[in-house]
Amino acid sequence: MQPITTTLSSLALFCLTLTAHAEILPEAEVGVKIPLVKKPTTRPMAVAYLPSNQHYYIADGGLAPMGSEFEAPISKSEVHAFTADGNYVNSAKPGYDNRSLYYNPNSGKLETITYNISSAVGFSPNTGIYSLDVGDKGELLGTSGDVAQFNPAFGDAGTMPSYDSVSKHYYAKQDRGNLVFVVDAKQREKLQEIKLDFAKAQVAHDDVSDHYIAFTGVAGNELALLDVDHKAVLIFDLNGQFVGKSALPATMKLRSQNHFNGLGYTNGMMFIYHEPEGEFGTYYGFKIVK
Repeated sequence: MQPITTTLSSLALFCLTLTAHAEILPEAEVGVKIPLVKKPTTRPMAVAYLPSNQHYYIADGGLAPMGSEFEAPISKSEVHAFTADGNYVNSAKPGYDNRSLYYNPNSGKLETITYNISSAVGFSPNTGIYSLDVGDKGELLGTSGDVAQFNPAFGDAGTMPSYDSVSKHYYAKQDRGNLVFVVDAKQREKLQEIKLDFAKAQVAHDDVSDHYIAFTGVAGNELALLDVDHKAVLIFDLNGQFVGKSALPATMKLRSQNHFNGLGYTNGMMFIYHEPEGEFGTYYGFKIVK
């Protein structure tokens, strides 16, 4: 039989581990700032970090793939590369109307999810999930590869899904409400629905981000949602229960566009586009959970 002191010590360590995983920062801490150095081709949409080269990538979105008799139907929305300390590297036009951007450690690739991934508003070309090619120095090459085609399981056309590389599931927030669809890209129907507890969080659907919820990977604090109107990041667990919030700086001037774009979660930080700062706006990376 194990000594009671050892058992109690193990239990205390277990509880301490749970507490450590569950810590929410009452006030968000700035981890990095990335000033944009050129005007976005459309709207800044999403941010991803590649640990292999320690570069950040920012995707624009909003230009549908348009073609003519002289050119293929590709979007002119750009993706931009930056170093870890926010210095600009280059831009490229892979050809997609980007909505989400993330690093997939399972494939070792930078991947983008396009507008209308679900085909909810009809079929269009260059719609789905694609990998974006990156050079040895972190620069974007402008070429890409197929990952998955359109899938109705994602729901709303404008959703900006986040990715859990462990379960290989996507979390797709639905418009004008508290529903999040859990999706396996290999299946044509959603796995489940998560209903976020807006009542406990004391918010309405038009206070918060309409299309995006972040997957943090932090046990018990898995989902993070921008509360635009109250300048905070709301934290929920995978059951949709409200866990807490992390306040953003009161000096931030969030605008109506923050309901629809300029978001991301990568490298352990929540990224939010602060349009009034700098000539073309600045992305802030905030630490919100530990």
